Amino acid sequence: MAKKKPEVVVTRKLPDVVETRMRELFETRLNDSDKPFSQAELVEAVKTADVLVPTVTDRIDAAVLSQAGPNLKLIANFGNGVDNIDVSTANNRGINVTNTPGVLTEDTADMTMALMLAVPRRIAAGIKALETEEWSGWSPTWMLGHRIWGKRLGIIGMGRIGQAVARRAKAFGMSIHYHNRRRLNSDVEETLEATYWESLDQMLARMDVVSIHCPHTPGTFHLLSARRLKLLKKDAYVVNTARGEVIDENALIRLLEAGDIAGAGLDVFEHEPAVNPKLVKLPNVLLLPHMGSATIEGRIEMGEKVIINIRTFMDGHRPPDRVLPSML
Repeated sequence: MAKKKPEVVVTRKLPDVVETRMRELFETRLNDSDKPFSQAELVEAVKTADVLVPTVTDRIDAAVLSQAGPNLKLIANFGNGVDNIDVSTANNRGINVTNTPGVLTEDTADMTMALMLAVPRRIAAGIKALETEEWSGWSPTWMLGHRIWGKRLGIIGMGRIGQAVARRAKAFGMSIHYHNRRRLNSDVEETLEATYWESLDQMLARMDVVSIHCPHTPGTFHLLSARRLKLLKKDAYVVNTARGEVIDENALIRLLEAGDIAGAGLDVFEHEPAVNPKLVKLPNVLLLPHMGSATIEGRIEMGEKVIINIRTFMDGHRPPDRVLPSML
């Protein structure tokens, strides 16, 4: 008798090639509409599924997990961050959690670099000037921005993405500085020519650009608080392609409005998908709709990771990308 395929519920529309492969391997319920699941739909999914495949838009909290059926043994997150999942509660209930690390590194680093170039060089303002027919020809004093060559970059969170950003920024002639929970190996520091700062406050006060690459955890919520943001130089820029909750967004807006920070490039927001209308109106800010990892190649590789984690787990082995509470 053929082995029964696991019941897999996917909460969002995934690339066709990924969905097709999942249908071949599992009893898969897809979300063709791509509309995010409601709380009630999430509860229904955890009651019936053997495996849940959520995304960053799904809040798998203790309330949802408390209603999980006995068959739910794996939450295979389609994404690197797992701040949308109560990993501790899942672990206590015997439910494994996996993610998709590594595959988003280069794409997110590319987008970070794009923001790091675009904001100081006022690219968005230049595009707007063309669209509104404000431009009347070249001028030696019009639309002046700042170069990034020779500037100091402070990276908060020197994991895979932080290091990928450092490699790119170094090629653009930037001086690399970083703050991390643990200091990097000396060989890595030497390769990146990176300066380690144990004190985040001391680093922030000296940087020209600050780029955030740490996960959102209880310990990093508002890591860039109002107090810390005030440490930044008036001509400094902030770039965030990690999680919006890491920055006190209201404090950042106040400083940008007052001209106490030169500008910001944001791909993530504190209350996604809501975007503070004050941010939208600011001329010294470039906003993107959480598209740092949005490449065809990246999304397909994420799906392949999800499939590998499910197959490995269902074959009775530890999935390669299991996330434990101690890792957060």
